[in-house]
Amino acid sequence: MAEDLTPYLQPTFFLDFDNTEVAGFSDNLCSSRMTATEKAIALYYAVRDQIRYDPYDLQYSPTAMTASAVLKKQSGYCVSKAVLLAAVGRQQGIPCRLGFADVTNHLSTARLRATMGTDLFIYHGYTEMYLSDTWVKATPAFNLSLCSKFGVLPLEFDGTRDSIFHAHDAHGRKHMEYMRDHGHFADLPFELIFAAYGNTYPNFFEHFGGGQAHDFAAEAEQELKSSKIKIG
Repeated sequence: MAEDLTPYLQPTFFLDFDNTEVAGFSDNLCSSRMTATEKAIALYYAVRDQIRYDPYDLQYSPTAMTASAVLKKQSGYCVSKAVLLAAVGRQQGIPCRLGFADVTNHLSTARLRATMGTDLFIYHGYTEMYLSDTWVKATPAFNLSLCSKFGVLPLEFDGTRDSIFHAHDAHGRKHMEYMRDHGHFADLPFELIFAAYGNTYPNFFEHFGGGQAHDFAAEAEQELKSSKIKIG
């Protein structure tokens, strides 16, 4: 039997593509694109590069994780950016769902690693888009300008092949590695993810969590200038 794609086309509290701003963002990007693959590619690059990656945006707030909130703030971490990509994809009639995996050698700074207490990033988020009768993975987390600061090649997406990890940095050295797959979801499993965050990173929310001043890109740039930056 053919897979029922209906759950991957509906708006939800988190994937609120029925929001005026989210719908307008998607429509403006796709107005001149004809095929679903062309639309998916345009949406991917817009979310990747127009929404700044910042892990310090992470906070225990369902409202902050909605696609409309991420679009309004113009920044987010991997999961919230995946939520936005899934929402705008659905708005264009492309079935989309969310995928999660634990990874190592993730883009980070010394300050972030020290606060987390580990180099394991759990529930790293990506989007799966149904194109040409198959699910294709797309990871819009790391914007181009941030990748250049870390010396990492940005993830490209052509709508036909999975784009899920930076296997090597710009110098050919081994980079991101997937350790555990958590499967796919029609909507954001907010409580599941944040319970895991709390257990794995007990110190993180004491120092960050959306309410304090922070700038991940500036932090990375400063470490690079000091020649102390480390990937992984």
